Amino acid sequence: MIEEPQRTDLTLEPLDDFVVIQPSDEETETRHGLIIPASEDAGARSGIVTAVGDSVGGIEPGDKVLFPKHAGFDVRLAGASLKVLRRGEIIARVHD
Repeated sequence: MIEEPQRTDLTLEPLDDFVVIQPSDEETETRHGLIIPASEDAGARSGIVTAVGDSVGGIEPGDKVLFPKHAGFDVRLAGASLKVLRRGEIIARVHD
């Protein structure tokens, strides 16, 4: 009899000064009119911080941030596309 592998819930816990971000797939416009494009032509992308390492200051899970398109590492976890990058690569926090 072949046993099926047991499924475990996966989480991604960043270490040190790394941050996990779920990138936005759509162009967004803030209340104040700032347009953040999600196209491949854009130099920056936006996303929501989902986890932070122990050495990260000034950024918390749930914050919307702006980061360079080619920053960090692309990761797929349980079907979701994520970015893992260093805190220093984040350009700005977006308040809308």
